[in-house]
Amino acid sequence: MKLLIATPLYPPDIGGPATYAKILAEGLPEKGIEVDLVKFSDVRHLPKIVRHYAYYRRVLRAARGADVVLALDPVSVGLPAMQAAKRARKPFVLKVVGDYAWEQGRQRFGVTQSLDEFVKTKHVPFSVRVLRRVQTSVARSAARVIVPSNYLKGIVTAWDVPSENIEVIYNSIELLTPPELKDRPQGFLVVSSGRRVPWKGFESLERVVARDPSWHLFIASGLPRGETLEWVKSADVFVLNSSYEGLSHALIEAMMLGTPVIATDVGGNNELIEDGVTGLLIPRDEESLLAALRNIEQDPASARVRATAAHIHMKKFGTEAMLLATTTLLKNI
Repeated sequence: MKLLIATPLYPPDIGGPATYAKILAEGLPEKGIEVDLVKFSDVRHLPKIVRHYAYYRRVLRAARGADVVLALDPVSVGLPAMQAAKRARKPFVLKVVGDYAWEQGRQRFGVTQSLDEFVKTKHVPFSVRVLRRVQTSVARSAARVIVPSNYLKGIVTAWDVPSENIEVIYNSIELLTPPELKDRPQGFLVVSSGRRVPWKGFESLERVVARDPSWHLFIASGLPRGETLEWVKSADVFVLNSSYEGLSHALIEAMMLGTPVIATDVGGNNELIEDGVTGLLIPRDEESLLAALRNIEQDPASARVRATAAHIHMKKFGTEAMLLATTTLLKNI
């Protein structure tokens, strides 16, 4: 079987799609699936519109020799890959890790709603409406849609994609234990990571940590993955203060590294954390965050017990389980 993967990123690019594409490209051949890659990063230097047409032509050429086309986002690679698969008469599969229209709306077009509110709202800015129409059309055309959490399955179902066409396959994480951080700040160290986007809640986290002058905060944003993991491994606590998460790679990595975690009870976070057992789940308000941080500072022994339980729990996010589930889905198609 031959699989064509249309991916927006690939190492040395950083990000979830890059990591996921690399794991598939290296692991699926052992399951009897040959993999070809077409990277959007190879055409990103071209002008807008031109780059998408050039990408479509590349995907179409590769699709003619493939059995299935898999796109790793619903817009930048999803739309041209869908069109190429249709022209080449090949089954099309889509991976969805978030609502692209909502994310762009929050960052660029003045959308203030939560994702759960957004998917129920028809009246949105024109540019966001166009992006929404693209992603929903691409998802509805797919033979199968892969999502990494039950929460995101609910979101994609709200796009009028039949539930039976949506498959939950948890992402896998490949992780080598990083070295200890050199020149670690003394005292209680709080670490978070991620892109500087509105829903990450970094500003709120900064205000809370600033209330105790003995605490230190480091937000790893835009750093190489290895350096980020050094900070996470060395922290007394990793905090994910988001108002939205599909399924957080950063949270999975922190739990795999055995770092105590605090996360807001939003999106797919409660699929990763059992409150009080593998971490602390909190409402998204500053007083709750402050209380959880004080809990870990004052009772580090209990925090370590939860962190050990989380490390064991994360085994279900191993590469083998994800590859087997993906192989089964693709061969059934």
